[in-house]
Amino acid sequence: MINDKMFELGNSASIIRELFEYGKKRKKIIGDENVFDYSIGNPSNPAPEIVNETLTKLLKEKSSIELHGYTSAQGDYEVRTAITNYLNKTYGCAESGDLIYLTVGAAAALTILLHAILTTGDEVIVFAPYFPEYKVFIEQAGGKVVVVNCEVPSFQIDFCALRKSITKNTKAIIIDSPNNPTGVVLTNETITLLAKVLNEKEKEFHHPIYLISDEPYRELIYDDTKYPFVTNFYDNTIVCYSFSKSLSLAGERIGYILVGSKAVDAKRLYTAVCGAGRALGYVCAPAIFQYMLPACLGHTADLSVYQKNRDMLYQELTKIGYEVVYPNGAFYLFVKALEEDDLSFSKRAQAYELLLVPSKSFGFSGYVRISYCVNPKMIENSLKAFRALYDSYNKR
Repeated sequence: MINDKMFELGNSASIIRELFEYGKKRKKIIGDENVFDYSIGNPSNPAPEIVNETLTKLLKEKSSIELHGYTSAQGDYEVRTAITNYLNKTYGCAESGDLIYLTVGAAAALTILLHAILTTGDEVIVFAPYFPEYKVFIEQAGGKVVVVNCEVPSFQIDFCALRKSITKNTKAIIIDSPNNPTGVVLTNETITLLAKVLNEKEKEFHHPIYLISDEPYRELIYDDTKYPFVTNFYDNTIVCYSFSKSLSLAGERIGYILVGSKAVDAKRLYTAVCGAGRALGYVCAPAIFQYMLPACLGHTADLSVYQKNRDMLYQELTKIGYEVVYPNGAFYLFVKALEEDDLSFSKRAQAYELLLVPSKSFGFSGYVRISYCVNPKMIENSLKAFRALYDSYNKR
């Protein structure tokens, strides 16, 4: 016999992946230039030169045994210290390399962390729209997902709904800023009020409530928006980070968990993270990419390309008549569907070779996500299709 739950997960790909695979098949039939694939958040910009330069230097200067051998289970200590030195300098925090655990991307970071903190019956609050794998990760770790819808149209936290949703069983809250799928950045005011609410609820229920800050898009911010680094606002914060988006290394899978230095029993919590990594087999992230990190901290792919794509697509879609959430970060547009059923709208868009992800997959109804980390030429070529789709709902 096999695990039926695991079979079901393997047998039902996410809507995002289904659209992505559908797009690959359509391109073989009608040509790449005729399919407008906005399905997946796969960085289209090349990695910054510092990445290849550093990897080349490592191959020349380090021995094969050192470069391809084991590091410490939680990652090379010098690398972990370099990361916290960078964070402390950049965000004015006071974090420690002793509380960093290097991981195979943010997905592994979240999985390890949730297994480290959750016991049966624990609740984890997520804010809809949310990255759909949160539900998978939480439930696999034995937790229960509690969904709180964001305010519309700002897509900031609805604090009235949040206060009602926090119970004695609440173990953690996950935030994702800039958000996937909206691109919205939580403001200083929102993070400040969130910290206030959590401090109040910790006193009420007499136990820590962890704030998990999922930050794969932290550097992808536009319009002079300032990123509020969450450990500066709330003590019981744990950061999950990935270099996949900032360095355009989605296929290389390197990231980390940072246990905030001011968290209650931070060392004990970190030890549980190490134990969960061990139990799950998530030890010793790829060594060559660990050693690459110190030289690349603070560098990003050319984010101006994404900003230009955002500006072009936002302006053109709103000009046509679409209602679009203005994003200050990431590389997604959240667009109001032209009918109540976002699944039906997404399906109708396929007739125009537009691959748009329905918001139902993000736990929220009535929108589609457009991933604009694509070739600018594709955006230009797709505008006629967006116009035709809009006109099909607005025939006179």
